[in-house]
Amino acid sequence: MAYVIAYDIGTTGIKTCIFAIEETIKLVASASDGYNLYVLDNGGVEQDEEEWWNSLKKTTATVLKKSGLKGDQIAGLSFCSQMQGLVLVDEKGIPVHRPMSYMDQRATEEIKKGIANGFTIAGANVFKLIPSLLITGAVSSSVKDPLWKYKWIEAHEPENFARARWWLDVKEYFIGRCTNEFIMTEDSAFSTLIYDTRKGRCGWSKKMCQMFGVNEKHLPKIIKSTDIAGFLTREAADELGLKEKTPVFGGGGDATLIGIGSGCVNLGDTHIYSGTSGWVSTIVDKQMVDANAMIAAIVGAQTNRFNYFAEMETAGKCLEWVKDHLALDEIDIYLEHNDITGSMEKVYTSLYDYMTHVVKTVPAGSNGVIFTPWLHGNRCPFEDPNASGMFFNISLETGKRDMIRAVLEGICFHLRWMLECQDKKIKTSDPIRFSGGGALSDVTNQILADIIGRKIEVVESPQNVGAVGAAAIMAVGLHLLPKMEDIKKMIPVEKEFFPNSSNKKVYDRQYEIFKKLYAANKKNFKILNQKG
Repeated sequence: MAYVIAYDIGTTGIKTCIFAIEETIKLVASASDGYNLYVLDNGGVEQDEEEWWNSLKKTTATVLKKSGLKGDQIAGLSFCSQMQGLVLVDEKGIPVHRPMSYMDQRATEEIKKGIANGFTIAGANVFKLIPSLLITGAVSSSVKDPLWKYKWIEAHEPENFARARWWLDVKEYFIGRCTNEFIMTEDSAFSTLIYDTRKGRCGWSKKMCQMFGVNEKHLPKIIKSTDIAGFLTREAADELGLKEKTPVFGGGGDATLIGIGSGCVNLGDTHIYSGTSGWVSTIVDKQMVDANAMIAAIVGAQTNRFNYFAEMETAGKCLEWVKDHLALDEIDIYLEHNDITGSMEKVYTSLYDYMTHVVKTVPAGSNGVIFTPWLHGNRCPFEDPNASGMFFNISLETGKRDMIRAVLEGICFHLRWMLECQDKKIKTSDPIRFSGGGALSDVTNQILADIIGRKIEVVESPQNVGAVGAAAIMAVGLHLLPKMEDIKKMIPVEKEFFPNSSNKKVYDRQYEIFKKLYAANKKNFKILNQKG
């Protein structure tokens, strides 16, 4: 038996888990801690690396205490983290600019100058689109892509840019702080969209760097997710209460490891995730892209396998909005008169308990109310930073319960939209594994099954699947698990939800209206929300 620590680095908090790996991957102890997301007036979204690190230290101490284990009993560390952030650091690994979240969308001028100009197809200059697709299998056509964050710092903070030594993503920052080694795993390298994915050439693309003006000296060594990235330094070990020279593995991004932790490791397996953001992902054996719908097959942790990936920016974040503005303080409805905002885990559990008791009394279709879950723009199946949320078809009879259920249904409508876009190119699976905080609620699980018309499977502790994926990576790296495909038998299904045919008519009707709301309001969104 081996004990490992897996860190799940989310958008608004960290979850740290100790797992025992033997015949199964068993959770021994877990702890969560939150940190800030700084949303700026210019479209910037940033985080603070010291808040990240303090949460890491705090939760590591907590899980060691809960488990009764000593630091020298931990066989390895690994990370599952948010992706497509940008952490430019200097020679010592200190950020030259506060870490930029994947949600950051301030680089509107940079993307216009870099690719959204001239003769375009799907918003990208054809003379850059074609080589991008040939070399990387995708194209950097979203303002939120890390390439444009990189170019924004270059354009707006030249002094800071001049101090930069390494271009890192979020988990790579943690690896660097733990080991003084600066690397990127293959999935993180791919997410920069300057990574050559062609067989026999996998590595940084000189042509892509030249085309977009990227300094190749900023790009670190690329390793596999199962490789040892480095070993804990004495300083990091002392801060974390662990043993010096404990191996730190490459790990993976959330888009990579959540599927693995959900047990989706075979060709054709589809999983849906609802956390702060949301996505639909299906395992395929070749790269493909749907530029019109903003879907691409991205590099993952498994050799010769890709994740055909469609993302929405705000899923569970919409529920946080509900908590703050509909369910709690502004209408003075409380489960109990106590603070439930101390940890992410308590917030999700209490919020879903509330919804289970209240929202299930509202009929399917929320009495005609429709919600669009675009609270921070949208990425797929349309890219528009100006898109916003709305409640549609409110009447005098509409109550807050209708509105809360409409939020849940709106998230599921958008997930169905992305799933159907995938079905145009590939065959998605039935059943589908559902994971993330959204899968903690049986009400949400049933709504999703009804709206997409497929069986939904939920594994134990679906909110921990990213950490489970990171543990699986270490199991392979420590040679405790022969291959990644073996993980499926170690992650059994705990709950199943089947579509209720009596709800199909109302959901199909409202889904068709939901899809029309963006096109009908696209110009209005631009008028109201465009910067400058």
